[in-house]
Formats: sequence, structure tokens, C-alpha cells
Amino acid sequence: MAPGTSLSVLEISAIFLSITALLTYVNHRFIGLPTTIGVMVISMLLSIGAIFLGFLGFDDLIDYEVSLLDQLDFTEVLLDGMLSMLLFAGALHVNVSDLRRYKLPIGILACVGTLLSTVIIAGALYLVLPLLGFDLAFIWCLLFGALISPTDPIAVMGILQSAGAPKSIETVIAGESLFNDGIGVVIFVLLLGVLSSGDIPTTYYVAHTLAVEAGGGIVFGLVLGGILYYLLKSIDSYQEEVLLTLAGVIGGYALASHWHLSGPLAMVMMGLMVGNHGRSMAMSDKTRHYVDLFWELIDEILNAILFVLIGLEVVMIAFSSNLFIAGGLTIFIVLMARLIVVGITTTTFNKQLELPSGAWKVLTWGGLRGGISVALVLQLPDGNERDILLALTYAVVVFSILIQGLSIGKVAKTIR
Repeated sequence: MAPGTSLSVLEISAIFLSITALLTYVNHRFIGLPTTIGVMVISMLLSIGAIFLGFLGFDDLIDYEVSLLDQLDFTEVLLDGMLSMLLFAGALHVNVSDLRRYKLPIGILACVGTLLSTVIIAGALYLVLPLLGFDLAFIWCLLFGALISPTDPIAVMGILQSAGAPKSIETVIAGESLFNDGIGVVIFVLLLGVLSSGDIPTTYYVAHTLAVEAGGGIVFGLVLGGILYYLLKSIDSYQEEVLLTLAGVIGGYALASHWHLSGPLAMVMMGLMVGNHGRSMAMSDKTRHYVDLFWELIDEILNAILFVLIGLEVVMIAFSSNLFIAGGLTIFIVLMARLIVVGITTTTFNKQLELPSGAWKVLTWGGLRGGISVALVLQLPDGNERDILLALTYAVVVFSILIQGLSIGKVAKTIR
């Protein structure tokens, strides 16, 4: 098939699913890295290989890859497709009692921490980037701060568990990441509206939008979770109950988006309700087994596909020497912003948090960035600013997954 040939949705899905299946096999059979990290490494190497062949005059492979990725809307696939199921699956096994116990650090890190991180990163980039020849307006720096601040625990949670990290730290990292995705998306959308209109919104408008989108998403998720709980409790048939959870996730996310509510927060709340009350009081042992197994498989499959796409998207970035330097500085800035946010939280509320000594190291180093950041940066309007922020985003995401993700286990062992 020649590059540029238009493919159907089924053909595109078949290609990426086949690539993902092959890469997961190669990783499991020959490499042995955690699945998400392994498939991203292999797909990145394939992309780099295609770029290298392009330099040698063999352009067919990279042209085909670019053509294929052009036909795949990464943002739509993640934000309107995968994210609802990933967040529901992630919330399904989070204990509400643990969340209540650590609600203070989780709430501060997810809400105040995301806002503070956005401002710190934006301010630092606004001062540093002009030194490398990249003059970005402050609104673009704020947009980058908003899209890079949400953390992604997908690759790190399994490593933390295998390293024997304290349960309290696992709970805080998982809880924070479930909620800060929704907060980060709302902030990003607000800032994108400012960029598009050129008007600075009033404090009332910002507060109202946050209350409607974030608060409305939480309430909607609770209502939907209650309805789903009633339906699950009224029957005992695992086939229908698994289907009900799937329909609740996909239909609920679509409805939340249609009503301009936060779909991510709605899915988190519904997942918490079904995972805690639904699993214990509305499901038989057999149904619970199949629901858990189904969503575990969905989680693993979608994460594998997501990280393959992240690796393949590298071919879309035009790096230069100055951008490499800017990428390195941005990684440092993002880590320092994370350290400041975590440090303020753990120091100020040390007695109330009841976290082990040295928890700040794991909370800082375990703040990985992933697919949500890539999806958001691809929503920016085309132009030189978008190209710069896309490169910086990939630098942070790749570093956090490969370097932080592979070393977080060792960091976790230092606080045992």
C-alpha cells in the first residue's frame, strides 16, 4: 500500500493492534521490561530506525509511518476513546477508605499542586526559552504547564508494588493521578479558550467553569455510579453485568462530554463507586471475578496500544540542537516544579499525612507524565509554537517513562 492511501477505521485499528501485539510479544519473549515501557522503547527504536533510513535515502518506511499516523487522531483516540476506560479501570481497585485517609495530600497534590505546577513551569520556561532563541508568549507557556502537570501512574504502579513500596505512597500516587487528569484538562481547556479568543476570563468565569465542569463531573459520576450499582444488584449474570459496566463507561463519558462536564472525573467517581460498593455488595463471586478480569485485560491492552502510539509519534517531531537543549532544561524544570509541590505538601502537613520518612523522593520521582500530555499538546493550533511544545512534551514524557519509570523501584527501596 502506497503512503498517503486512505484507510478505513477498521484497517487502521487492525494495523495498530497487530503492531502492539507483536511488540508485546517481542518485549515479553526477548527483553523483559514492564510491558508499557518495553513496547514504547521498541516502537521508538523502530521510529528512529525509520528516520535513519530516511537520511540514507530510503524514505518509504518513514513516509508510510507518517501517513499512517496522520490518519490517526491521537487526541481523539485517547481523550474520546481510551481515557474513559483507563480511568474507570484504574479507579476500580482503589480503596475508598485509603483515599479518605489520605484525602488531604491527594486533594492538595491533585488540585492546588496542579495549579501551582502549571504556574511554576510556565514562569520558568518564559524566562529560559528566549535564551535559546524560542520566544513564546506567556499563554503558550501556561498551556504547556497545564498539559505537562498531570501525572500518569500507568507504568509506575506495578514497579512500586514489586519494589515493596509502602501502601500509603501507592495510594497517594494513584489517587492524585486519577483526579489531576481531570483538573489538568479543565485548566488546559480554559487556557486554550483564552488563546483562541484573546480575552482574559474573569475570576468568576474561571471559578464557575471549574465548578460546573469539575464539580458537575464528580456529581454526574456519583449519580451514574449509583444507577449502575442498582442495575448490577438487581441481577446475577456476569455476562450482562460486564456489559453494563462497559456501557456505563462509554455511554457515561460521551454524555458527560455532551453536557460539557468533566468526563475524566465522572469516570473516576463511577469507578470508585462500582469498585468499592458494587464489587462487594452488588456482585456475586463469579461476577466479581469476570468483571475484574475483563477490566484488567482492557487496562493492559489499551495501555500497551497507548505506549506504542507514543513511541511511534516520535517521527512527527522536528528536533534541532537548540530544541534538544531546551528539552533537557524543560525536564529539569518539570522535576523541580514537582519537587516544590511535593515538598510544600509533605512539609506543611507532615503530621497529618502519616507518610513514611523520605516519601517525598518517591512522590517526586514517581510523578510520571504520559499519554494525556501528548494528547493535549496535539490539540494546540498548528504553528511554530505547537512544534516547540510538542518536542518539549515528548522530551519530558520519554524521560519520565524510561528513566524515572525504570529507576523508581530503586528509589522506593531507599525508604523501606
